[in-house]
Amino acid sequence: MNLFSLEGRHALVTGSSQGIGHSIANALCDAGATTIFHGVQDESEIEAVDHPYIQKDLLVEEGPEELLEEAFAISPTLDLLVSNAGSFFDPPFREMTKESWSKTIALNLTSPYLLVHGFGKRLIEQGRSGAVVIVASTNAVQSEKDSVAYDASKGGLAAMVRSFALDLASHGIRVNGLAPGLIKTPLTDVWMRTRPDILKHYDHTIPLGRVGKPDDCAGAAVFLCSPAAEYITGHILTIDGGLTAQQIGPPPA
Repeated sequence: MNLFSLEGRHALVTGSSQGIGHSIANALCDAGATTIFHGVQDESEIEAVDHPYIQKDLLVEEGPEELLEEAFAISPTLDLLVSNAGSFFDPPFREMTKESWSKTIALNLTSPYLLVHGFGKRLIEQGRSGAVVIVASTNAVQSEKDSVAYDASKGGLAAMVRSFALDLASHGIRVNGLAPGLIKTPLTDVWMRTRPDILKHYDHTIPLGRVGKPDDCAGAAVFLCSPAAEYITGHILTIDGGLTAQQIGPPPA
């Protein structure tokens, strides 16, 4: 038995047009899962995808439910969900508004809740088991300046993992999370390209000696979806090169 095989499984990965989600979706495919990709961009604007792709804005009120409906229409036996879609909208503290707070919470916290809740209800009604992976962040436990809404949303996701795990365990649905640290994605690449001094600092500070890549998160997601993790639920796996293991980083190089 291949403990890491996902043959015969059907997955939806939100926010998989680029970055961490794209790497996770490709890894699930490589492990044998039939995978539906999702993003807000038009299919013509994203990296080539040889798999079903759903364009849906999760900030629209009915977006999460419509995404689930379309995904189950494509794969009626959908049994894996990776809730990855999210972003960073925080302005500096003194410029923070109720609107910027609400936008962050709507995308990063409310839409994952609606997706996991709707996914779980469908599987329960069909009498099927499954697995959910929610992508949170190390910001759930270690905050950053000018990041209050983002940090709060990721802390909420960590709590959501534990709560959903308890609610769904008796139905054979496992719920776990990933907490990536600093990962080079289209979102973070903007400042990495303009501030090589900061990138050099992080490479020096992170115990494993480098900023993470999206592919560093992919194997962890496959593991949590696979039979190898069949007795794991309510757990958040940190992927940060050891950054949160240390109290104070090394002195400047």
